[in-house]
Amino acid sequence: MQDVLSIFSVEDMSDTAANTGDASSRDTDDPTAERVATDLSAVVGRLLRRLRSSSADSLLTPSQRSVLARLDDGGPATTAALARAELVRPQSMRLTLGALETRGFVTRAPDPADGRKSLVSVTEEGSAVLAAVRAAKRSWLADAITAELDGAERRTLAEAAELIGRLVDT
Repeated sequence: MQDVLSIFSVEDMSDTAANTGDASSRDTDDPTAERVATDLSAVVGRLLRRLRSSSADSLLTPSQRSVLARLDDGGPATTAALARAELVRPQSMRLTLGALETRGFVTRAPDPADGRKSLVSVTEEGSAVLAAVRAAKRSWLADAITAELDGAERRTLAEAAELIGRLVDT
């Protein structure tokens, strides 16, 4: 239980508060945007690491999970388009796709618009693995929320999720 609470605690941020020169700024009713950004970045980073570790038994690397998710959500794409979207070099993307293809998680087919290119698509097996990874993440987070938060805290967290979503969508 304490591990779950540590994700949402601010104890890791005490150094940051000291660096800003005013550790008591966290206690004010109207924190600065910089303070909230610092705290939120730290907590989100820890949350992402915990979510990644909750699905460790999938044996997919973070880049493989990201590419599978992109293909599952966005449909077939060329290697070059995936590389641009994932901010990696085409050579790196070819290695990632090769590993996924070897495991049967993606397949290639000629691009109907340009026969010189191939489109990469997620297979049923790849979709199933991705669904299992997503389910493991949701399950860990739901269990943590159930174990650690009361109804009022869950409502506050739901409101915070909406606000964070608004920030991400801007």
